[in-house]
Amino acid sequence: MKLFKTFLLVFTLLVNFLIVQPSWADPPLLTQTPEYAEVTQAINELTQAKTAPAESGYTAEQIEQKTGELNLQKYILETSLEWGQCRNQTGQNLAVFAHKAKKNQQPSIYYLGNGKITDDEWNCDGVYLPAGVKIAGLIPGDTQAQELTEPLALKFVPGTQLIAQTNPQTGAIELNVPPAKIFKTSDTTWTIPNLSAADVSAQAPNAPIED
Repeated sequence: MKLFKTFLLVFTLLVNFLIVQPSWADPPLLTQTPEYAEVTQAINELTQAKTAPAESGYTAEQIEQKTGELNLQKYILETSLEWGQCRNQTGQNLAVFAHKAKKNQQPSIYYLGNGKITDDEWNCDGVYLPAGVKIAGLIPGDTQAQELTEPLALKFVPGTQLIAQTNPQTGAIELNVPPAKIFKTSDTTWTIPNLSAADVSAQAPNAPIED
């Protein structure tokens, strides 16, 4: 299992690096974002927890898994040459949260058409998943699809190059990068609507996209 998790982490790092389009003119300084400070602090806390895992409330395996997730987020923030982008390969509309890059704005929900990529002058902050949707991989290494009983918002650190696709055998949405945070309606200031999958599919795509 540890070997599989290591392989998954290395593969995800490689994919995130390869699909970023170089932007040498004005790359974002993502190490100056609040997310970078949060990730760095969380890694430091887990490093201390390793010395006394029982007192931290985590098992050694949980600490190792969480540390791997945070190191991936830190790597993305330190190396990305673009703001976060979302690629929709699900075969239908994908609801995403995004805001204009370089502006301190609350992300708004948009609808990204199938086969489209969000504009690189925007940051794709996350994905909205309505109740009833099947999703796999919310936990790294967990390939079992689960059907959501309530809507969720998945947040990703800036610079993440997200690919969402549908598994043709299970019908579940699969993500190439695990979310940094998972929000329920009461967990965040983001506006999380109560929509069905049919509602999302019926929306006219309006997300800012690459030409």
